[in-house]
Amino acid sequence: MSTVALAPNAATQRMLDGPVLPTLLRLATPNVLGLFANTVVIGFDGYIVGRLGADALAGVAVVLPLAMLMLQMSAGGLGGSTTAVVARALGAGDAPHATQLARHALLLGLAASLLFTLVASGSALYGAMGARGGVLAQASSYAAVLFAGAAAVWSVNVLAGIARGTGAMGSAALALVGTTAMHLVLCPLLVFGAGPVPALGVAGAAASTVTCSTVSALGLLAWLSRRKAAVRIIGPAWKLRSATFRQILKLALPSAMNPVLSNGSIAVATAYVATFGSLAVAAYGIAARLEYILVPIAFGIGSALTAMVATNLGARQPARAKRVAWVGAGLVWGVTGLIGVGAALWPQAWMALFSSDPTVLAMGNTYLRIVGGAYGFFGLGLALFFASQGAGRLSWPLVASTARLVVVGVGGWLVLRVLGGSAESLYAVIAGSLLVMGVTLATATWLSNWATGRQAA
Repeated sequence: MSTVALAPNAATQRMLDGPVLPTLLRLATPNVLGLFANTVVIGFDGYIVGRLGADALAGVAVVLPLAMLMLQMSAGGLGGSTTAVVARALGAGDAPHATQLARHALLLGLAASLLFTLVASGSALYGAMGARGGVLAQASSYAAVLFAGAAAVWSVNVLAGIARGTGAMGSAALALVGTTAMHLVLCPLLVFGAGPVPALGVAGAAASTVTCSTVSALGLLAWLSRRKAAVRIIGPAWKLRSATFRQILKLALPSAMNPVLSNGSIAVATAYVATFGSLAVAAYGIAARLEYILVPIAFGIGSALTAMVATNLGARQPARAKRVAWVGAGLVWGVTGLIGVGAALWPQAWMALFSSDPTVLAMGNTYLRIVGGAYGFFGLGLALFFASQGAGRLSWPLVASTARLVVVGVGGWLVLRVLGGSAESLYAVIAGSLLVMGVTLATATWLSNWATGRQAA
């Protein structure tokens, strides 16, 4: 590890002394645009799969928590942690160590992808989540292809995290936009078939995701291996060190637990919803897909928060780091809150994009009317998670996510099993869990002292 402090690159210098809001917006804008591309993919996949019928839609809905878990662990967990440690090293003027951290993070991503391939490719897991018959068959078909290509998803997200750590938000965003553009063409072709290309059904949507992620990962790898890159992946000989792996894992493991807890909440909610039938699961899958769209929006701003907070703490500027956190969190709260209010007032505008079944529409509309009002607190919690990640302080984000899981698990059990409540009562519990998560983390962040120097990386 180098001990010579070098002058920071231009992007790092802006994060250290540029005006907070303009700098944050400058960094976040390409992220939001790029991750809006992910939003398009989420909605587009639902639209395409919805044309295959209720069983296909419900089958993908069952897999969706695991798919989003992989996405969030790779992008927000390891990818975000990589952004934090790389940015902190560059903020301290140590570019050689930043390069070592980036290389080790990529290897950790490949190892983590193997775990998803082994655990999530089979059908037993989805049967345990409540899928039966045709729904289970569709879920199994989709999962087998998606998780067989897990390495592509992990690689592209870790490489994007490295780019963000150097302040090159535009390059990471360009990779996401390119992935989306390819997927919009390839997905319907593989799902429905055309000419010599056979129709693969739901497996085609997964195959398109894996293929497009592979192409984008290779593009980012080439860009990050340029001779003038702030962090160069392919170049001088790699020197693997257990201490460097530990430094990343010290932040990445608790970071990865947060999406586990968040998606655990969704998986538990899905299991509870399944007691009302497959159409209820399909409705919940469509409605909850809007929550997954909020995640990329929060991530677009949140990844800029991670980089700015980490860079400023690396340069020993804790007061500025805290100010950055609150400015970004307020921005995310406002955007996601407005989306939630819109969903609560006009739920049919979202639901009708994916289904025409009157039962599915009715149940989905009810869900959004009840839960949409809590989306701002969901966004607030996500933004403060990314800020806490940059600060290397993840205890309270884990407490907040655990509280959400407990509210859904225990509250859902009480209203359904003990009180014999309706779907509406379950939806109210879900809304309450989002409120608890956001308020808990906001309170903890307000009370924390980032000047103490306690950091995970």
